Amino acid sequence: MNRVPAARLAAGPKCGVCGAALLDGRVMALDAAAHDKAVRGDELPLLVDYWAAWCGPCRMMAPEFAKAAKALAPSVRFGKLDTEAHPAVAQRAAIRGIPALILYRGGREVARIAGARPAAEIVDFVRSHVAMARG
Repeated sequence: MNRVPAARLAAGPKCGVCGAALLDGRVMALDAAAHDKAVRGDELPLLVDYWAAWCGPCRMMAPEFAKAAKALAPSVRFGKLDTEAHPAVAQRAAIRGIPALILYRGGREVARIAGARPAAEIVDFVRSHVAMARG
């Protein structure tokens, strides 16, 4: 796991192994192992979209989720977990309906909301639960 001092988050940090950009505002596709590692070990806030390919509202919200990820980079990480491909993770997270967004910080759930949301609402949701510099 790469560690970046908070003061250097906006400087475009790169992976120490492969050189890929770490906080470029892209949404990460998560499998069960990546989900659990990110939830437990990431020091930045992490917003996970629990979704499925057959879900119309999930597909409709995907571009809005991506816009929110760009808007909050580099202060927040965004990930998506396919609940159909990883039902055990969805069950552990107590997902009852999709799309569902759960905000994690320091290995703990901070807040959750359900239903498709526009980017502005996603950004407001995160900012209302996590103190961060507005950029």
